[in-house]
This record gives sequence, structure tokens and C-alpha cells, in this order.
Amino acid sequence: MTNDKAAPASGSIMVVGGGIAGLTTALEAAEVGYEVFLVEKNPYLGGRVAQLNQYFPKLCPPTCGLEINFRRIKDNPRIKVFTLAEVEKVNGTPGNYNVSVKINPRYVNSNCTCCGDCAQACQSEVSDEYNFGMSKTKGAYLPFEMAFPAKYVISPQVIGTDDAEKIKEACKYDAVDLDMQAKTMDLAVGAIVWATGWEPYDAHRIDNLGFGQYDNIITNMMLERLASKSGPTGGKIQRPSDDKAPESVAFVQCAGSRDENHLPYCSYICCMASLKHATYIREQYPDTKVYIFYIDIRSPGDRYEKFYKKIKEDENVFFIKGKVAEVSEDPNTKNITVVAENAVTGEKTHQTVDMAVLATGMQPTVANAKLPADLKVSEDGFLINDYAKGGQFAAGCAVKPLDVISSNQNATGMALKAIQTLVKR
Repeated sequence: MTNDKAAPASGSIMVVGGGIAGLTTALEAAEVGYEVFLVEKNPYLGGRVAQLNQYFPKLCPPTCGLEINFRRIKDNPRIKVFTLAEVEKVNGTPGNYNVSVKINPRYVNSNCTCCGDCAQACQSEVSDEYNFGMSKTKGAYLPFEMAFPAKYVISPQVIGTDDAEKIKEACKYDAVDLDMQAKTMDLAVGAIVWATGWEPYDAHRIDNLGFGQYDNIITNMMLERLASKSGPTGGKIQRPSDDKAPESVAFVQCAGSRDENHLPYCSYICCMASLKHATYIREQYPDTKVYIFYIDIRSPGDRYEKFYKKIKEDENVFFIKGKVAEVSEDPNTKNITVVAENAVTGEKTHQTVDMAVLATGMQPTVANAKLPADLKVSEDGFLINDYAKGGQFAAGCAVKPLDVISSNQNATGMALKAIQTLVKR
């Protein structure tokens, strides 16, 4: 008799990217018995979801879902997490890959207790990229309150300065290692899932919308950080030029999306994100007027459609069907005037507001950083799964723009595809 029971070819799966899709892929594979190497370029896990104030469908804070996932990872010995890590090279075939991973120095070792003494001793500040440069952070910092791994990071900009020595002296647990060097390790894995995620499209590239030129024009992800209690303003939405509570806000939809000069595709979540942002503003400022300039509102599914209808019923939220052509600033008041042609009336609309928010699209990270592997990539930078070839798969927003629920569903499917690669019949 022949034994046709499935047997593992190689028990290891590498997941590249520690955002919500990467976390889901890693957990689904590990919790059915496979060893997983989770590789993340940032010093923390959580990806873009960690930067949100709230996310759909329940409008709960990211701590709601991430805390559970972090606990599951911590409790699962099959998952090995590598942060500040980058894949440098992939060789081999499905079921038998050799992957070179570079681990960049954190300058803090496993002795760290998150006491914060290093940050208190540090005098220098660096730009806080977690808050999109809207604030500064100490050169020794915890990326965010519930960061995982729960260890401080020392910015490379501080290394070699007197401040670095002060940081080291302040640590009573001998957790600061200023001599830490980058290292490369080789890992043997049977399958790889690329959950490399997305980044906000660079609004500086949209010449007619004034980002970087006028103080009171921000992006949708910047608004997420302003609304968050862990953000640069402690959760208070205010306009950057004078910290004033905005009495009127304009949302510019499809900022760089559905545009042949920028992102030719629809980013799927921008409309819903702006509707969500309208709730942030209206909760803080019941009298503030919100103007949403749109091409068409995309609210896929019954739940999102009901959310859209609820926002439409708000007497202080106004929808203007028209693509914004230009913006300008009053140099005295710093107010922003948004100009669009109303597609319903045919008239040119000029709306002056305290602040404007650009609903910039989702661009795959791969569009700006080529991956060191034999993968199919679309013209727009999204990864194309080659199931016939197998072995390497893409999950979440590396494949297409998705919301959190869809990313999780997709990641679960890719965990299964990776497992199938490891099984010989």
C-alpha cells in the first residue's frame, strides 16, 4: 500500500512585511504548526494600521486588533520576528529557498525594559516619521505606545555624538549597545509571502493641489495622526499654521488617483476614509462645516453604503460632485480656497476653508522599491501572483488596494497557498 498522506516538504515560511496582512499570514501559518520567519523593515510591527486613529468596520482604534495579534505572536514559539530587517537576496525554487536577510542595528538589546530613561537623557531630536514629520521625537524613542517588540530604538543620527554616550550612561540595564552592527543571515524556507504593503502617494508630486506649498493643506494619513490621542497634538484636530480649531474643512477626493499622470487606478478606500474623517471632525467640532469634493463616491458593500447614507444626513457635511482643479491661499489668513467645476450644475465652485485634506491614494511599496526576487509586477507596482509557478505569493495591499477586512481575508488565503507549497503528496 502507498501512503498518500500529506507530509511537509519544509516546515518554514517567510513572511515579508509586518503589517496587518503579514501578521495574519504569519499567525495563520504558525497556528497550524509551521515555523514562520516574520521580516519587517521598521523597528516595530503593525504597519499602516498602527498609524490609524480608527479603522472600519467598527471604527475601533488599532489597539483593538493589534494587541490581540501581538499577544498571539508573543505566545507562539513557532514565529521568529526580525525587525529593522530587509530581504537582500532570494535563491532557489518552491519548497527550497535560501534567503539572505540584513538586520540593521537597533542599538538596543533584549535587556530593554521600556523604562524610558534613555529618552529622558537624550537631548537631540529627530523628525518623527511615524507622525509623517509633523512632530519631533527624541533620538532614543519608543515608536508608539504599544509598539511590538516593546523595546526602544536609538536613531542612527545620534550614534557617534555626545548624546549617544549620555543615553548609554542613563541605561541601568546595560541595554544600550552603541557598537551594534548590521548583520546578514541566511534562512532556508519552503515558501515566501510578500506582504510588503502600501505607502501614501507623495502629495508633493501633485502640482496643482498645493501640498508643501501651503501650510493648511494636509493629507488623509496626516489627519489620522492628528485625530489620534497618540499623535502630535494629542488627538486634537487643528490646522498647522496657527493650531486653530478649523471652522471649515474641504476634502479633495482622488488626489493623485484615477489620474494618468499619477495613479491611474482607484485606491478603493479613499472615499470611505474621508467619510470616516468627517466623523472625526464633527465629533470634535459640532459646528464645523465639511465639504467633500468628489468624482463619485465609492462605498462598496451594504455596511459601507449605510455609513455613507448616515454621513449624507449630516446637515453640516456638503458633497460637491466635481474634481478639484486648483487651490490657493490667502497669505493673510492662511485660509485655503478650493476651485472645482460642479459636475451637476456646470458652475465653477470656489470654496474657502480653514483647512484642506488631500485624499491621497495607496501606492504599493514595491512601486518605489524593487524586490530582490523573481516576481511578476504590474505597471503600477502591484505584485501579481503566479499560482502555477508557486512558492512565492503576495498578500494584502501588495496585490491591490484593500481595506483591513479584505487584507485579512486575502492574507489567510495566501497562508494556505504557502502551506500547500510545503506539502508533498
